[in-house]
Parts: sequence; C-alpha cells; structure tokens
Amino acid sequence: MKELLAHLRGAVLSTLILAAVCCGLYPVAVWGIAQLAFPDQANGSLITDKTGTLRGSRLIGQGFTAERYFHPRPSAAGNGYDAANSGGSNLGPTSQKLADAIKERIATFRKENGLNETNPVPADAVTASGSGLDPHISVANAELQAPRISQARHLALDKVIALIRTHTDRPSLGILGEAGVNVLTLNLALDGP
Repeated sequence: MKELLAHLRGAVLSTLILAAVCCGLYPVAVWGIAQLAFPDQANGSLITDKTGTLRGSRLIGQGFTAERYFHPRPSAAGNGYDAANSGGSNLGPTSQKLADAIKERIATFRKENGLNETNPVPADAVTASGSGLDPHISVANAELQAPRISQARHLALDKVIALIRTHTDRPSLGILGEAGVNVLTLNLALDGP
C-alpha cells in the first residue's frame, strides 16, 4: 500500500508540473515572444483607418458588393465571410449544385464587369476558397474588375491599375504560391484621399 501511494503521489506531482509548464509557462512564453517579435501578426493583422476606426483584418475577407468596390471571391462561410462558420461548401467536382452555382457566378461576373460570353473568367471569381475567408483575389480577377471601378469612381484606369499593383502581395519567399490582391486594403486605398 505504501508503494502504491508513492507511485500515485509521483504521478499526481508529475501531472501538476506538466500542467503548469504546458498550460501556463509555455503559452505565456510563446505569447510574449510573438508580441515582441511580430506584434502586428500576433494581434490579428488588424487594419485601422486614419481616424483609428477598426476596418478589419488583412487575413479575413469581407463581402463588398457595391459597384465602386472590388468584389472578393465567393464565400461558403456561413452568411458570407463569417469567421465563426469558416469552411468550404463541401460540394465535389461532380456536384450538379456546384456546377449550377459556378455557371450562375460566371454569368454574374461577366455582366457586372461588362465582359462578353467568350471572355474567360478567373476561377477565383466564381469559386470559394477552402476556408471561405480568403482576403485575396488573383491579379487577373482584379484587372478584369478595374474598368468597372474606374467608371464607377470616375478615376483614370491607369490609376486603378497602379493601385492594384501597390496592393498585390507577392508569393512567399518569391516562389511559394501566387501573387494575390488583398481586396480590403485595395478598397480602403480607393476610399482614401
């Protein structure tokens, strides 16, 4: 019995020490290092305007629908870009529901942007990302929307294209992924002075 109590005491003590280290010290250390080394990223990459008003995060898309704004890719996350319901539609490539939705989105994209029926439409303009929260669109998608923005805002097309270039995020390390345009930062720049 004495030996059993000694083993039990050792097990309880080990559990308490590991709980203190793994559930207390380690998370606090990681949080502290992140706050010192990467404060913007550690706090959600939040974007505020000149008045200090929080406008969003550069990591989560927002649903812009007005003619004068660049439109993001479709979202399957809840009621559109709902971070609490992040996820894809789970519709497979043979799904008739997905095929019908894409066909409808292609027609809508062409109509909104003054394209004819033979103009190709970028895949990201008609399909949702896996998370449903992707804040980026492809450069090709942004360039196809640029004439609509130019006309709606009475801005020179060259200026709109220059803004697209300024708000294009390059591939990580120059080779990982593709360049993408952050829709929120681009639309905020359009609204800026």
